[in-house]
Amino acid sequence: MRLFSLATAFTLGTLALAQSPGRAEAGTLDTVRARGQLFCGVGESFPGFFAMDSQGKWQGLDVDFCRALAAAVLGDASKVTFKTATPVARFTQLQSGEVDLLSRSVTWTLSREASLGTVFVGTTFQDGQGFMVKKALGISHLGELVGASICTQTGTTTERNLADYFRAKGMAFTPVVFESAPEVVAAYEAGRCDAYTTDKSTLQSRIMGMREPSAHVILPETITAALNGPVVQQGDAQWASIVRWTLNALIAGEARGITSANAAQMRDSSPEPETRRLLGVDGGLGKMLGLSPDWAFQAIRQVGNYAEIYERNLGEKGRVHIPREGGPNRLWRDGGVMVAPSFE
Repeated sequence: MRLFSLATAFTLGTLALAQSPGRAEAGTLDTVRARGQLFCGVGESFPGFFAMDSQGKWQGLDVDFCRALAAAVLGDASKVTFKTATPVARFTQLQSGEVDLLSRSVTWTLSREASLGTVFVGTTFQDGQGFMVKKALGISHLGELVGASICTQTGTTTERNLADYFRAKGMAFTPVVFESAPEVVAAYEAGRCDAYTTDKSTLQSRIMGMREPSAHVILPETITAALNGPVVQQGDAQWASIVRWTLNALIAGEARGITSANAAQMRDSSPEPETRRLLGVDGGLGKMLGLSPDWAFQAIRQVGNYAEIYERNLGEKGRVHIPREGGPNRLWRDGGVMVAPSFE
């Protein structure tokens, strides 16, 4: 498995901006400021990442990233309007300007960046595609799905990966596809297919909402490595940098021990030069991005660093529990892939 750092994301995003034949006009920052709201494209409902709670408020890791971005750009994490972006419509919504970014577990691929006029600014969650089956079928490994019918969502990398994997293995199967995630889950539960495939984080989320969670099992195999993160239009280098470096700030905040609770104290007392630059005391980094000096400070203080966001949504007290320990979504120094370039 090849792991990409956020530094790689920066390089690829810069190259894409330079080479894109159909660039959007710059000015997203001005548009967002004039509107006084950030328009964030999220999915239909994916607990832990983007879903409404019982009070109708959006919650999740991808949702919190948009709140952190609003805090960085507008000084207020609440100034976000969340718009549902389905797999079929999401890139059109981004290209048309209906949303300022997608933050809804979009998988980073070459074709999407090269042909759809998009820039993937980094990775908020590394995932991988898996398969769920009913325990009653007695299936314990992916190789036993020869000839099976498999439910998945159309317009996603999941659909293509499914076909590629089974073709490469010489395994026959019947795809059963639907436009929306709820339709896929309903069809699987109703027995219209033998298995359900999508990213493993999604499977873990969906199984908790099924009528009888214990009646299902996620197979051990993972057939892809999926890098998921925020997506913006090509052609607005300033906006891509703002979104990218807001993500970097959340990761750097965790690495430097800066939390929502101690951000003000760290800003006022830390002697570390990079911490002082990150929190806007020295260096003028905000001005380079077209933001206020305290842009990163506001993002972390109002929403939290990457670890706080992860634990709030995917930790033991989250609606879905996806353990971070032992997985790729840890800091690089702990064996994961989360790393931020230097703030200098």
